[in-house]
Amino acid sequence: MSRLSLEQVKLYLSKVPGWRLAEDKMALSRTYHCRDLATAVSFVNRVAEMIEQDSQHVEIHLSGGTVTFTLATREANGLTGKDFALAQTISKVS
Repeated sequence: MSRLSLEQVKLYLSKVPGWRLAEDKMALSRTYHCRDLATAVSFVNRVAEMIEQDSQHVEIHLSGGTVTFTLATREANGLTGKDFALAQTISKVS
């Protein structure tokens, strides 16, 4: 899958509410706030089960009840349509 241009990325952002563009990494990022660590871990595990078969790069940062996902496609050295589809999937799990 080919890398999206910055203009395409900005267009696609409207399809993934709550996600933002981390331009320094050319990646999508979203932070979720859970009520406690156990809830945050459960959320991460549900997402992991859904995306386990996917070979995309997903960075997950867990700190207390806060979970941040950062998505990018290494092979494309940036964002592809696949990253936006994954963002939509993660949003459905929350």
